[in-house]
Amino acid sequence: MHGLVFYIGLGIGLALAAGLRPFLPALLAGALASSGTLGVTFAHGTFHFLQEDWWLLAVCVALALSYAVQILMGLSPIIDPSDRAQRLDPLGAALAGVGIGTGMLLFAGTLAAHHDAAWPGLLGGFFAVGLSQRAFWPLVFRARARLADGGARHALTLYLDAASLVLAALVALLHPLGYVALALCGWMLVLDRRRAGRKYAGLRILGR
Repeated sequence: MHGLVFYIGLGIGLALAAGLRPFLPALLAGALASSGTLGVTFAHGTFHFLQEDWWLLAVCVALALSYAVQILMGLSPIIDPSDRAQRLDPLGAALAGVGIGTGMLLFAGTLAAHHDAAWPGLLGGFFAVGLSQRAFWPLVFRARARLADGGARHALTLYLDAASLVLAALVALLHPLGYVALALCGWMLVLDRRRAGRKYAGLRILGR
């Protein structure tokens, strides 16, 4: 039971990191698993491919393509999941889906590798990625919208990649930090909803 609690923490943390940006957490987890480092492994079960060379190469190619599309076509790599009325940027919408799929695979693969049922990881990964995106993407989206310089907007994506890598590395080093990251995401989501509520209340007052 003690080990399962640790592995769930690892799965949660990797899924949360994939919610920020999916590529570097997948690369880090696969590299650690292939070398058998820090207790990260996908050696058993149907998720063994997460540490295979072809998978890691595919993730690298997808990362490079995402940057190329963002820079060449001027698309946003994120969306604001709290704003359902917005016109979704195709790159941001696609990467949101990639993040969900990656988080589900990493969480489920972590459980399956230790001979536990994988389906709770698929479900938990889905909700963890959704929480991560809803907690942090609106902040980054608003910051990106305020920047007029294209280079500065692209730099935000680098920061988001760095944040996802740091989070994945921390939970790999200390698996229970996944629970701390989960609580932080929940707290950030509450703060964002309070901010939105105050903004809505202010607009109602101005509209009178």
